[in-house]
Amino acid sequence: MTTGPVLFTPRLLLRLPEPQDFDGWAAMCADPDTMRFLGGAMVREAAWRDFALRRGAWDVRGFSMFSVIERATGAWVGRIGPWQPEGWPGTEVGWGVHPAFAGRGYAHEAAVACMDYAVDVLGWADVIHTIDPANTRSIALAERLGSRDRGPVRLPAPLAHFTVHAWGQRAGEWRARRA
Repeated sequence: MTTGPVLFTPRLLLRLPEPQDFDGWAAMCADPDTMRFLGGAMVREAAWRDFALRRGAWDVRGFSMFSVIERATGAWVGRIGPWQPEGWPGTEVGWGVHPAFAGRGYAHEAAVACMDYAVDVLGWADVIHTIDPANTRSIALAERLGSRDRGPVRLPAPLAHFTVHAWGQRAGEWRARRA
């Protein structure tokens, strides 16, 4: 069913979300700890709308979150990738990982591939990550990617009440780090 780009890392495959990914997606979205900084836990029906939104953005924008798949097992790991809905404060590479796969370095591995994709394929001159200041795990990942805290930004409705900072870097900074 995948009709878009497929990225490979040593341990992961990144591709468009497919119907068989939904159970893992819904389980991640139902976890209160995982979703604490991603809009809150969702019931299965709300997770379906989120899933369809991310898949649909591929058709509307030409990019969106990838489903991240563990190559060794075929298991759904999370969703990571380029993201910029209408009114978003910048071109973002964002992430969310199923709790069963947290702490294994998968978010970093996939985020590096997505940063490369955003800069080299999409041609983005700048990449941000919108992160709640209390989300220390995401801040650590942003720092590991070489991004810096640029200060508070405002998300569009219905997310305008969330407190987030834009962590980011220019494409040239990313390329220099990768060299």
